[in-house]
Amino acid sequence: MPAIDLSSSHLVLIPSYNPGARVYDTVRAARARWAPVWVVVDGSTDGTAVGLAGMAATDPGLKVMVLPENGGKGAAVLHGLDLAARQGYTHALTMDSDGQHPADLIPAFMAASKQAPDAMVLGMPVFDASAPALRVQGRKLSNGWAHLETLWAGIGDSLYGFRVYPIEPLRQVMRGQRWMRRFDFDPEAVVRLCWRGVRPINLPAPVKYLHADEGGVSHFNYLRDNILLSWMHLRLMLGFVLRLPLLVLRRLRTHRSGTP
Repeated sequence: MPAIDLSSSHLVLIPSYNPGARVYDTVRAARARWAPVWVVVDGSTDGTAVGLAGMAATDPGLKVMVLPENGGKGAAVLHGLDLAARQGYTHALTMDSDGQHPADLIPAFMAASKQAPDAMVLGMPVFDASAPALRVQGRKLSNGWAHLETLWAGIGDSLYGFRVYPIEPLRQVMRGQRWMRRFDFDPEAVVRLCWRGVRPINLPAPVKYLHADEGGVSHFNYLRDNILLSWMHLRLMLGFVLRLPLLVLRRLRTHRSGTP
């Protein structure tokens, strides 16, 4: 691995559940551009936990944590955030383990976070021909709900998981309620952080959908996960109604001050 100085404030956090062999390339690419990189193996049964542990044994910039059971993406992220907070880290860049996210942009996203540490840096997906049309069109609905739920606070994309979070606000949000543990993690996190006044910064980032013959693995279930997202947006709309006066007041103050 390249000799990259360990950051004392920002780390890369990769939740991983049965990603297949692509995870090794993902981790190597992340480590080529940042240290430390932490992987949380979320109850995987595909043997990758052993391979990742072997990589970490010879790489001081890589840490692998193995959870005994699959708890969902959000649960894996929270496990990593709790440990990161205890060790003094302030920010975490999350990325998927399946090779869809652009590891080469890690330094640019971290730099943007360091310039605005109170903000969250969100990836704006740039799709290529590999992207399923149904997924591309379907996310417009979720993004529309997120815009409404935050009174158009500036969320570029609510679903893309390549992003840098300030750790402590996100931990407080997640510890304050029982949801955000599975596929609902990414969109609910940005909405609730906006409610807390965490400003979004949007940066373009390509996303690649890998076919099965390329080692691509998808755990997205259209029926199950769309029901989960619908229930999530129902909860968020109820929360939005309760917070509406505060959100309107914040928008008026932002408009008068001229700040983004």
